[in-house]
Amino acid sequence: LNEQEEKPLVVKADGLAAGKGVIVCNTRDEAIDAVNRIARDMEFGAAGDEFVIEERLYGQEASVLAITDGRTLVTLPAAQDHKPALDGDMGPNTGGMGAYSPTPLIDDATQRKVEEEILVPTVHAMKRSRNPFRGVLYAGLMVTPHGIRVLEYNVRFGDPECQVLLMRLRSDLLDILEATVDGQLSALQPPDWDPRPSVCVVMASQGYPGAYQKGLPIRGLAQAAEVPDVKVFHAGTTVRDGAIVTTGGRVLGVTAIAETTALAKLQAYRAVKCIRWEGAWCRKDIADKAIHP
Repeated sequence: LNEQEEKPLVVKADGLAAGKGVIVCNTRDEAIDAVNRIARDMEFGAAGDEFVIEERLYGQEASVLAITDGRTLVTLPAAQDHKPALDGDMGPNTGGMGAYSPTPLIDDATQRKVEEEILVPTVHAMKRSRNPFRGVLYAGLMVTPHGIRVLEYNVRFGDPECQVLLMRLRSDLLDILEATVDGQLSALQPPDWDPRPSVCVVMASQGYPGAYQKGLPIRGLAQAAEVPDVKVFHAGTTVRDGAIVTTGGRVLGVTAIAETTALAKLQAYRAVKCIRWEGAWCRKDIADKAIHP
């Protein structure tokens, strides 16, 4: 770092860090501090035994997922996650504080470009290397002034992208997954998607993405379930003595679907207001990038 020209960088713990091992740095001093936090202070535990230093990209993030049986690729509608903890994309990175789908960042032409230039070549390369992949391929993208760049790959639906996508999926997911396992995706009709937008708001524990208290009783889940076109997905909860209590940093994914993104956001936050536990919090601006571009 001391030998490099000073420029914005990103320092990442190379192991599994529950989505929290990424430190975005504006200066050399910040990058050196990030290395010390990861490698000397072991802030992310064994995930920081190795770390990666990368160029910082500027733009907006988007997530494009696909399901593949190794030969056929079914691309899902794009979504946009919100990684920073606080409104206005401020604060430390998290595993994701909310998402919405579809996103104006990825129009039909861009979606085809992502499929042709990123997803299909990846699946073909894995097949050629004798490591054929079947399952969900998650491409975390950055839409930059210089084009689309791949920030990360994963092999799962992603949280909170999964919630907004499944709220819109009308086809039977089990049929799609079984066809994937059997190598028969090409025999299926394309998935049927609800054209209405969906918005997911993550409710988190006080202190997240740092240390947080567990075992706090959650109130208002029944009232939230009564809000029309809303589902509350549990992420960091458990049952103790017959009551639902917190056990994780990201506790609930409150998800709504409606005729417009603005209405879906309104319904999701209506349900959020029903739910309470000590220290519960969430971002207040999920999906605003689509509503107020």
